[in-house]
Amino acid sequence: MRSIVKSSLQFRYLVIIIAGVMMLAGITQLRKMPVDVLPEFSPPFVEIQVEALGLSAEEVEQMITVPLEQDLLAGVAWLDVIRSESVPGLSSVLVYFEPGTDLYRARQMVSERLAQAAVGIPHVSKPPSMIQPTSSASRFMIVGLSSDKLSLIDMGVLARWTIGPRLLGVPGVANVAIWGSRDRQLQVLVDPEKLQAQGVSLGQVIETTGNALWVSSLSFLEASSPGTGGFIDTPNQRLGIWHVLPISSPEDLAKVPVDGTSLTLADVSEIVEDHQPLIGDAVVNDSSNLLLVIEKLPGTNTL
Repeated sequence: MRSIVKSSLQFRYLVIIIAGVMMLAGITQLRKMPVDVLPEFSPPFVEIQVEALGLSAEEVEQMITVPLEQDLLAGVAWLDVIRSESVPGLSSVLVYFEPGTDLYRARQMVSERLAQAAVGIPHVSKPPSMIQPTSSASRFMIVGLSSDKLSLIDMGVLARWTIGPRLLGVPGVANVAIWGSRDRQLQVLVDPEKLQAQGVSLGQVIETTGNALWVSSLSFLEASSPGTGGFIDTPNQRLGIWHVLPISSPEDLAKVPVDGTSLTLADVSEIVEDHQPLIGDAVVNDSSNLLLVIEKLPGTNTL
């Protein structure tokens, strides 16, 4: 009888010891467990975006979205359904796959189809691009940027070239969208009455401005060139050349004479440093500032 009681007590002690070890191991692992608000619940999908500045929503639908859906993406392996949205200047196509499909194999199938986009889509837009895969929760952090010393244009440069790339370097970050970003531009604001009074055409102003900057995307100008680079060969080596443009401020551009006249650009227009027209804006602390919307990859630990 004593041996049975002794064995029973030993068994209980053993169970308590095992439970304690398991609890200690559980507490240790608890500190390393991934954290997320919700598990991944969305079906595997791939988003494709195509920028086509200058096209209306109807033109985007007819010239880009429909060819993408019907000619390129229809019939891709493991396809479930295709949904799309066409807005002025942008086409967004969502390709949903059957449940259980490996996301990265699906992206490979889509990328192979998109390789044919140069033939299937008219040359009225940028090439189609696949958006980075994001988790079901997607946006897990929104950061507001404001400054008392920097202008909104300078903050946009800082966010685009410094803050954004560093955030993208953090493991698990899929995308950093910058809302309210303002690109620095030298703008020539033309007054039609001044042009008429001085006998200058709008075409003369465009040609003067484009050629003065040496590099222009307008194909009908002399300055139509992809860049200003070049090289010089010496007996021992080849030296690369990069031309530093002499015009970098509104004051410099204002002094350029208009082609075929003795007038300067300042006589017929107003030259300012400004940004592109905004479709929307980001508001922080009740004023226009910048927002960084950070999205994470599927299955990434939020912490």
